[in-house]
Order: sequence, then structure tokens, then C-alpha cells
Amino acid sequence: MMSKTYAVAQPTRADIDALPGATLLEFGTGWCGHCRATDAPLAAAFAHHPDVPHLRVEDGSGRLLGRSFRVKLWPTLIFLKDGQEVARLVRPLDSGEIGQAFALIDI
Repeated sequence: MMSKTYAVAQPTRADIDALPGATLLEFGTGWCGHCRATDAPLAAAFAHHPDVPHLRVEDGSGRLLGRSFRVKLWPTLIFLKDGQEVARLVRPLDSGEIGQAFALIDI
């Protein structure tokens, strides 16, 4: 299910690496215009993958999880399968592109 807010508390990288199955890890902030612009296409793509867990993590300076994934711009969507990165999209605005990345992990 798609998360609506960015979690301030962050899981550890070890927690992420140990996740079973498909997961979408999203980095951004609630005040980011690019992040808000991605909400609608992300929701449209999520409609076809409602069972994929969505971890929406607030990112910023000094945030270790985002640095461990080398996040530079928001939003960054990282599509994981069994804790391993399979695809990454930065500032996506096309639900089709997001859907293609979901298809790689939600088999």
C-alpha cells in the first residue's frame, strides 16, 4: 500500500538489506515540490501493485540511509527484491516508467 507521509525514523541499512520480497524504498521530503509532483504518477502505478510494501523515508543532510544508497536528488525511488536494488528512478513523472520498474520486482 502506498504511504502518504515520509517517516522521520529511519530503518538501518541492515534492516533494508534483510527485507524479503518486493519493496519500494522512496527518499524525499514532504515539502519537496518534485516529490509532490511524483505523487500522482506513483499512485497510478501503485494501483497495479497494491501489495508491494512502500517505505517512504525522509531524507536530508546527515541521514545515513539515504547516503548509503547515494541519494542525490528527491524523490528517488529504489525498487528492491529481497533487499537488493533492482531499479532506481529519480524524479519520475511517468506512471508507465514507474510501472515498468514495479514489474521488475512484483513478479
